[in-house]
Amino acid sequence: MLLDPRIVGKVIADYRAKKHMTQEVLSGLAGIGRTHLSAIERGERKPTLETLYRLSLAMDTKMSSLILTIEQELP
Repeated sequence: MLLDPRIVGKVIADYRAKKHMTQEVLSGLAGIGRTHLSAIERGERKPTLETLYRLSLAMDTKMSSLILTIEQELP
């Protein structure tokens, strides 16, 4: 079984929305391009561990919380 990148993207987008952040703000704080973040949120790209870590720091969230939420969304 492979990890569905759409689930990863949805979780990141949901966390970002809960923090009331735009893609521009989050990508800037995480040091990644907005188009890269957009592709991750749409499930077109999978984030590396480094990118996931940067996103979690930028959202003031533990990376483990993101991963647990991703696991809960898996079928």
